[in-house]
Amino acid sequence: MTTAVPDDSFHVFDTTLRDGAQREGINLTVSDKLTIARHLDEFGVGFIEGGWPGANPRDTEFFERAQREIEFRHAQLVAFGATRKAGVRAADDAQLVALADSGAPVVTLVAKSHDRHVELALRTTLEENLAMIRDSVAYLRERGRRVFVDCEHFFDGYQDNPEYAKQVVRTAYGAGADVVVLCDTNGGMLPARVHAVVRTVLNDTGARLGVHAQDDTGCAVANTLAAVDAGATHVQCTANGYGERVGNANLFPVVAALQLKYGRTVVPPEALPEMTRISHAIAEVVNLTPATHQPYVGLSAFAHKGGLHASAIKVDPDLYQHIDPEQVGNSMRMLVSDMAGRASVELKGKELGYDLAGDRELVGRIVDRVKTQELRGYTYEAADASFELLLREEVHRGRTATGGEAGATAGEGRFFRVESWRAIVEDRPDGSHANEATVRVWAKGERVVATGEGNGPVNALDRALRVALEGVYPELARMELVDYKVRILEGRHGTESTTRVLISTSDGTTEWSTVGVADNVIAASWQALDDAYTYGLLRAGLTPTE
Repeated sequence: MTTAVPDDSFHVFDTTLRDGAQREGINLTVSDKLTIARHLDEFGVGFIEGGWPGANPRDTEFFERAQREIEFRHAQLVAFGATRKAGVRAADDAQLVALADSGAPVVTLVAKSHDRHVELALRTTLEENLAMIRDSVAYLRERGRRVFVDCEHFFDGYQDNPEYAKQVVRTAYGAGADVVVLCDTNGGMLPARVHAVVRTVLNDTGARLGVHAQDDTGCAVANTLAAVDAGATHVQCTANGYGERVGNANLFPVVAALQLKYGRTVVPPEALPEMTRISHAIAEVVNLTPATHQPYVGLSAFAHKGGLHASAIKVDPDLYQHIDPEQVGNSMRMLVSDMAGRASVELKGKELGYDLAGDRELVGRIVDRVKTQELRGYTYEAADASFELLLREEVHRGRTATGGEAGATAGEGRFFRVESWRAIVEDRPDGSHANEATVRVWAKGERVVATGEGNGPVNALDRALRVALEGVYPELARMELVDYKVRILEGRHGTESTTRVLISTSDGTTEWSTVGVADNVIAASWQALDDAYTYGLLRAGLTPTE
């Protein structure tokens, strides 16, 4: 792969702050937009479209603050707006003036390229639409702005009236637009069609072309790459594929494909290993959980479950991975489940810091136990912390049985031993409920009895356990439950069914997941809580004493 610094011959254009913000559930503050802009600049995109100054007060404030507060190292800030109104001089169009006054060095103008949209939406003539494009581009160029033109609904317009669609491209490029972007606004195109249209338009107009793909057919990334194959040198994307309806072309797979598969340097080489971190950081800002199965950057992107895969990966990771995960800042994960074989367990053990190679009896015992537990309803692929506790227990058992050093694994014993617990739900006459729990545990040789109240029986148990243990283990004060999932498992029906509970816990810096299975939700929750706090204390560097 080349290590040249990206130049103007190819553009990575990000529109997360404008088009991406139109996703349902995203509502960005100005501070959010500034934070995301910093992340995108760090990633090395060439252009960041910040919004529509003059039409939106929040976007106007963003442009004002971005120029004062952000020192862009790679990106140029782009203002978005529309061509002048029909019958109005460009210099007299307030929104065009606002674009020029925004201070952004680059302006993207959206223009109609579908004849029906011109006549029905703009309610003007095809000739006036061309004049609107020509005048608007010329005005902004005279004001010293670089101009990109987004041809809205281009592919649909090309299908209905190809000559007019190409005339829009020629007009924009002839007036001084640096790039004319062909937009699949409705997201209905497929790669072969995109390639054919881009190739024809490029040959017939001679304009520099870009592509903007929506993902309504699930082909936005493929359509973007098809356009590049056909000669487009400007790609518009959004972080994590955010956008209206089902979203836009996802910035991260597009960049990774161009850089790692095409050998084209489109972001600084040192930025690519930061891709996973930046993807997740932006997801946190918009308050959406990172998509676990997202290509390249998802938690499961390099996760392996099948025993056959694990056996091959043990020999050579490239046998079942298309790239080295570290190239994009991700990592390989081995999932332990009822599909696990010896290789899966050995690799997972190595991932957790345990060298199990050569101990066939130990590995076989772990495999058998995992399969037995999963048949009962446990799921270790979703509860790495519970699996590590199981593994530590078996390692310690094996070393103790052979007379080895018991303390070598720090896995002997427990931090606390449970004598009993109970949870009470009181239904009151006024319709309210009271939830109280009592736990009796032994910790560091002392018997502790504690009670707790909560907004549910599980919450009450959690609080009671904390009351009992925080005096002995103050490290627990940093831990909190951040997610709780319950599933009724197949096999039996109704209230007699087996219940599985998954709990995610955080210490403020990392999260871990634990699992419990029982014939009722409270007992299953207690198992998961027990594992959660045991694992958290191990992470804190403490040694079990019970």
